[in-house]
Amino acid sequence: MAEPTSRRKLVVLAICCMSLLIVSLDNTVLNVALPVMGRELDASVTGLQWTIDAYTLVLASLLMLAGSTADRIGRRKVFLAGLALFTLGSLLCSLAPTLESLVAFRMIQAVGGSMLNPVAMSIITNTFTDPAERARAIGVWGGVVGISMAAGPLIGGLLVDTVGWRSIFWINLPVGIAAFLLTLRYVPESRAPHPRRADPVGQLLIIALLGSLTYAIIETDLVFAVVAVLALIGVVLYEPRRREPLIDLRFFRSAPFSGATVIAVAAFASLGGFLFLNTLYLQNVRGYSALHAGLYMLPMAAMTFVCAPLSGRMVGSRGPRLPLLIAGVAMGACGVLFAAFGAETSDPLLFTGFVLFGIGFGLVNTPITNTAVSGMPRAQAGVAAAVASTSRQIGQTLGVAVIGTVLAHGVHSTSVGSPGYADVFVDASRAAWWIIAGCGLCILVVGALTSGPWARRTALSCAEHLGSDRPAGEPAGRR
Repeated sequence: MAEPTSRRKLVVLAICCMSLLIVSLDNTVLNVALPVMGRELDASVTGLQWTIDAYTLVLASLLMLAGSTADRIGRRKVFLAGLALFTLGSLLCSLAPTLESLVAFRMIQAVGGSMLNPVAMSIITNTFTDPAERARAIGVWGGVVGISMAAGPLIGGLLVDTVGWRSIFWINLPVGIAAFLLTLRYVPESRAPHPRRADPVGQLLIIALLGSLTYAIIETDLVFAVVAVLALIGVVLYEPRRREPLIDLRFFRSAPFSGATVIAVAAFASLGGFLFLNTLYLQNVRGYSALHAGLYMLPMAAMTFVCAPLSGRMVGSRGPRLPLLIAGVAMGACGVLFAAFGAETSDPLLFTGFVLFGIGFGLVNTPITNTAVSGMPRAQAGVAAAVASTSRQIGQTLGVAVIGTVLAHGVHSTSVGSPGYADVFVDASRAAWWIIAGCGLCILVVGALTSGPWARRTALSCAEHLGSDRPAGEPAGRR
């Protein structure tokens, strides 16, 4: 197949970014609508957790399957199916009569979403073959997350306050349909030269692991915690025995790949917890409308939007180390500001915390993708992108599960609007903010350990061991 022109590459990148936009926008818009949804559907904090985690859990469970399936039967074909299913799921969510049906329809959305981001990243990886060019394209891709964060709270708040929470799902419909039609016209079909075979046992073990772990955390259920441990043991024992496993554990011999996985979990756990805490605080404690709450979070969204493409340029020219270190410091400092200094009670501190988090999250996303891809063979681009995306979704799932559970236990039976609820909420959230600070420290330490010369040598060694010439995403700058 002939090398696509620069113009066609940009069109393909734009189409892939559209798919990321509707998935990311859906999450940020939903967070702003949580308090109103909770009141209308009579949902507890635990119920609100499930509206988010049911989606991210299914997404995390199926991402690797979607990536490997796309490598096998065709990336364009799977991408189109994902767009159709996500758009349909969005329509169903807007019609949900109960919390239980909303959670079920969110899971349908997630099945479609699992076919979008990893497959889109695989398409980008195979379209932009030059490492520096790819890093810049991934930076633009990361910038879309910033756009969704900036637009999501504002659009969501406006829709919730004027039309109602159901309208937040309508915005996915025109974007999804447009992306579907443009994909038919501009995106070429591609497959991996040697795609992996299906691994149904491994897929079931992954679903059992993630599902039981999330349920155990949210519902505080010891039985499901045991199931999660047994499923993890099953993955570790079973996968290495397969010739073509769903998860090739040998990839973790690459320090950058392993580091990117850990950093993705920590970063997106912070994001999930950050959005969950602040949405409930601004609306349930301060009593702001959904739109007013969205405006308050604009500094965080704006900094993410500014820093994401900057991070792409830094990774393309200097490697991932610097943006990872800055991200770890910024996100950790944000957590400490809220946990130790009560940033919620002071607008200047609140906005400072939001800015710090936006800087950190904006810088961390591109290095995750780039270093995860650099630890895997180029021929398995779908699997590489799927592992990075899976780590993100696992992180967001665990972040909402852990921080939501900490918050739920802290507020106990204190009802929203009752005397003393504000003080109870702030006190209960301190432990959650320390968790976010710990995630920032994890990003800093792991980023420092897995981005130096020794780490790059392990990536090269891993790629050679797996039969690849060199890591797929290594930037053209530093070696």
